[in-house]
Amino acid sequence: MPSRQQDIQRITAALHKAQDILKDYTPGMVAVADKGGRSDFNPVTEADTRVNDALQSLLHTGGDGWLSEETADDPARLKHRRVWVVDPLDGTKEFVAGIPEWSVSIALVEDGRAVAGGVCNPQSGETVIGSLETGVTYNGLPARPSQRVSLEGAVVPASRSEIRRGEWERFRDCGFEVRPTGSVAYKLALVAAGRVDAAWTLCPKHEWDVAAGVALIQAVGGIVVTLESVAPSFNRPDTLFSGLIAAPRSLAPAVADLLAIRIAVD
Repeated sequence: MPSRQQDIQRITAALHKAQDILKDYTPGMVAVADKGGRSDFNPVTEADTRVNDALQSLLHTGGDGWLSEETADDPARLKHRRVWVVDPLDGTKEFVAGIPEWSVSIALVEDGRAVAGGVCNPQSGETVIGSLETGVTYNGLPARPSQRVSLEGAVVPASRSEIRRGEWERFRDCGFEVRPTGSVAYKLALVAAGRVDAAWTLCPKHEWDVAAGVALIQAVGGIVVTLESVAPSFNRPDTLFSGLIAAPRSLAPAVADLLAIRIAVD
């Protein structure tokens, strides 16, 4: 089995390749199609598929499994203990609109646990990579999460769609800044790097949306749970989570109180 440092090197190389491909596109000026499968517009671009194909070529080797938003799911992945879980372009709506809140997300899952991950936002120039064994870096420098113990004055990124639907109105006077932000992978990476304080999504997300971010947050000692208050596991037959809550260990009790859920911090 490759060492964890080798896994990190593969993730780093794959993110560099993705960024090279994405230089061929100008966010806000790309052709877009509806790939269907949802009641609302489900965008896909040539960039999504090109990055997906490149990442699959680089990562899906040596007997590892593969799960990606842009690849037809192969149930054979369930037989593998190591699986790459990838979203080649998370936040396609923002990419199409030219909003610098989209990302490439790569996670390595072992025995159902997200053990290493990398998320890069080429438009903002941010890259977060790490694992439990290697620690986490933000643009190459060691990173750690927020040390807040209270949500007063905190910054919490929120889904633009959830805000538009009014799902965040209940947090209007709670003493923290709600910052509209695309790409859940990007939001989770920012939590891991301490660039924002906590994040949660109140609508369902797939494994490929969150696996890398979960790996990064857990690598810095943070806590991630589903809306059912259980730690997420990966490489399941059903890839959908009801929602996800992520916070540094110091802030998790305050987030749990706010959302009226149970988060174990021991």
